[in-house]
Amino acid sequence: MKASLALPVLLALALGTGAGAARADCYADYKAKREGGALQLHYGVAQIPEGACGSRGAAADALAPRLARDGWTLLSIMSIFGPEGLDSRKASAGRYFLRY
Repeated sequence: MKASLALPVLLALALGTGAGAARADCYADYKAKREGGALQLHYGVAQIPEGACGSRGAAADALAPRLARDGWTLLSIMSIFGPEGLDSRKASAGRYFLRY
């Protein structure tokens, strides 16, 4: 009896693990500013949670608090994309590539 229960449990665990691995990573590129003396601006790329991939507003809600911890204010989410868009943005983001 125990052996017959083990197979369905193992199958369910394997399917659950596979589904998690199959989901795509999600990223946003953004513009931010910091004031206090001279105005500073930066362009960056950040990974955002899967639940924030659906809209720029959700991405902004996820990213703004992370930027704020270092004194930055999010100005705009430029776009939301998958891992295929990382290489083309890496040079432009410079030190703000996947920093936040």
